[in-house]
Amino acid sequence: GDAGTRGRGDAGTRGRGDKVTRGRGDAGTRGRGDAGTGDKVTGDKVTMSEPFEPKILGMLCSWCAYAGADTAGVSRAQYPPNIRIVRVMCSGRIDPLFIARAFENGADGVLVAGCHSGDCHYISGNEYAKDRITSFGNLLDFFGIDQRRLKLAWVSASEGARFAAVVAEMTEELRALGPLRLKV
Repeated sequence: GDAGTRGRGDAGTRGRGDKVTRGRGDAGTRGRGDAGTGDKVTGDKVTMSEPFEPKILGMLCSWCAYAGADTAGVSRAQYPPNIRIVRVMCSGRIDPLFIARAFENGADGVLVAGCHSGDCHYISGNEYAKDRITSFGNLLDFFGIDQRRLKLAWVSASEGARFAAVVAEMTEELRALGPLRLKV
């Protein structure tokens, strides 16, 4: 095929600035038109496109929450594909700046998940995370970000169904809130 597609067909094409776009004719607008419903505005014309699908960044503790996500996958639990997972050794390791950067880079929501209270492999990392995330959540209003866009959840390795439910619930809540529009 074409030298720009590198044998991927529709799955990936090279766009401007050598950025990879994955099978999207709209080159990355992700259904984020002015109306927040997936409408695209082109000049004076408004056309309907796909409905808004939120992007969620999940920062998951390696020992429990990530293993819970793995259990959900192994048991074929159904949940929305809106989450992208970053595995961290402990939820207590998550710096609030990581969350701010996620929002800055286009995440509509951030899920921080770790071990249940008393089950942390690093003794009290999850309690530290709870304090940090709660404090940072209180600052989100100051930045013009609804606090519901940040969620803290406790998921053990055996709770694949719980992980799936948390992701599904967060996805629905973010769909109702619409896309995050940061004023920079």
